Amino acid sequence: MRKLLLSLLAALAIGFGLPAKAETAAEILAANAAQVEKPSRQTIGPVISALAGSGDPAAAAVLSAWADRRLAVRKADGAFVIIDGDTITDPAGSVVGPLVTSDLTILKPNAGVRGLIATALVQFTLSDPDRATRAAALDSIARDPAPETLEPLRASIEGETDPVLKTQKERLERLLTLRFDPDSAARVTAIDSFGADTSLDLRGALNPILATTRIAAQGDVPEGTNVARTLTVGRDLTADEAFDLLVAAGLAAPRLSLADQKAALAANIVDGAVGGVPVAELTDPAARDRAYTALEAAGTVPTAATPDEVAAAIAGATFLETYAEPDPAVTEAAAAALQKIQLQLGLMQAADLALDAMSLASIYFLAAIGLAITFGVMRVINMAHGEFIMMGAYTGYVTQLWISDYTASILVALPLAFAVTFLAGVALERLVIRHLYKRPLETLLATFGISIALQQLAKNIFGTQARPLTAPSWLDGALSFNDVVSISYIRIAIFVLALLFLGFFLWLMKRTRLGLEVRAVTQNPTMAASMGINPGRINMLTFGIGSGIAGIAGVAIGLFAKVTSELGQDYIVQSFMTVIVGGVGNIWGALLGATMIGFLQKGIEFLNPSNTLAAQTYMILFIILFIQFRPRGIIALKGRAAGD
Repeated sequence: MRKLLLSLLAALAIGFGLPAKAETAAEILAANAAQVEKPSRQTIGPVISALAGSGDPAAAAVLSAWADRRLAVRKADGAFVIIDGDTITDPAGSVVGPLVTSDLTILKPNAGVRGLIATALVQFTLSDPDRATRAAALDSIARDPAPETLEPLRASIEGETDPVLKTQKERLERLLTLRFDPDSAARVTAIDSFGADTSLDLRGALNPILATTRIAAQGDVPEGTNVARTLTVGRDLTADEAFDLLVAAGLAAPRLSLADQKAALAANIVDGAVGGVPVAELTDPAARDRAYTALEAAGTVPTAATPDEVAAAIAGATFLETYAEPDPAVTEAAAAALQKIQLQLGLMQAADLALDAMSLASIYFLAAIGLAITFGVMRVINMAHGEFIMMGAYTGYVTQLWISDYTASILVALPLAFAVTFLAGVALERLVIRHLYKRPLETLLATFGISIALQQLAKNIFGTQARPLTAPSWLDGALSFNDVVSISYIRIAIFVLALLFLGFFLWLMKRTRLGLEVRAVTQNPTMAASMGINPGRINMLTFGIGSGIAGIAGVAIGLFAKVTSELGQDYIVQSFMTVIVGGVGNIWGALLGATMIGFLQKGIEFLNPSNTLAAQTYMILFIILFIQFRPRGIIALKGRAAGD
């Protein structure tokens, strides 16, 4: 009777599909002990999948311990245990004794097996209560996407409570869908869902879909081939490359080189002939071909293609570039998406180039403002202007030696650099420049000599090594608009500083008595003197202000450039070009000149990125040509000042 009842229960279980009791992690390990102890990436997959799908709460801990090389076999009874600090536990987590390493055989899976385990752990970590664990799992999947992670990722989205992680999961799910989903319609939908997105991870997911290989075919294109394009011999590939494709596809015999042909003929000489062709006739290429063909027919040598056969084989074949992705709908969607991305990237690169050019222009303008005063207004060719920039940078460096707070040190260094270089400029004007007005050649030579002397003085004081001028932490990093367009905060600060000094210069020249007197002395010093203005005092102050602004420019430039004694020489040429191209004596001209030079230099560097020195050379040549057509610059002076 009991047997009958058991039989009925078994039949009911089969008939109604009652689930069998799921195996525990310990039972799975015991049943597959041999494979677990000596795992192979090719054979261990089912065991790992069984552990992951067992439903046992301990499965995640077992897999994690296995990957971390904390899973061991007890030598006494062959039981699997987990090393947990100074103790060992069974797979269910119960402590079974202290850790005695000599009693255990620790399992050390290789990298391939650990990769499979990590993939299996995804379904546990994606739903882990700890947010950091879930975030780390997402990062792991993003770094090494695999088809097996798609379904666990989808299953974890609905239960995700963190809105940021949920958004990341949804995005990652679409990236995995477009690569690994078996449904082509779902893949196309995932591709289209990104719209105007141009991020690196999307490009990284689309590019493998459009990976191509070259093949050769005779007759019809093989069924199921997703053709990217048809290749033309001589334009898309050489004849040698085409024939190599035929050989690789087994559609042609290997090419026969002259050396191989001669070696084969020499090895098969029988009674003074090869394949019925006398040895004496083998100096003729046609005779050699006949002899080798005879050997091929006899099976003595491997079949090989002659030049005529090579040409005929190439002419009768079709050469294709095919996608590794077999579904045309997916590749069409991916190609359209990448084409849209490339267009947007081109626009972004243009915007990034424009930002770089504006940044460079602001640096040149800041360096040239002081020169616009001394050269543009006073007509003094000051070849030591770059050294005032250098003095300002060293002033910032010395200030940071005394003030450790970088923000405070920069705030102190800016006015201090102005004061130091203002006094240096006043001293230079009083001692040298005022004796050389209206004598440009002597002024140039004198200031050039002073420039060399100041450089040597800086080397004697600070040495030849570059000195650090550290920017405050809030200027670290860059303002990024996307993966392509960004600008460093230091460049933004310099851009703002250049605008501030533009405003300061305009206010000084247009709204102050000093500015009025400077303009009066510039236009007619004799008349200005008759009106009670002291031209010598005005020239001294003007030169000092121009030098002081150069010192402030040195602090700003030193935040991103090397502070050395040659710092000013890197900007003196561009400063003069900025003033001359823009128009001597006009601050707006200097601004336009700096903008033109900045955009021109960045444009040339973009076209020839491997040689920045060539970019500067081309820029100088262009400016020489520009001056030939506009010798007075972009904005020429008018009135009395233009006649000087």
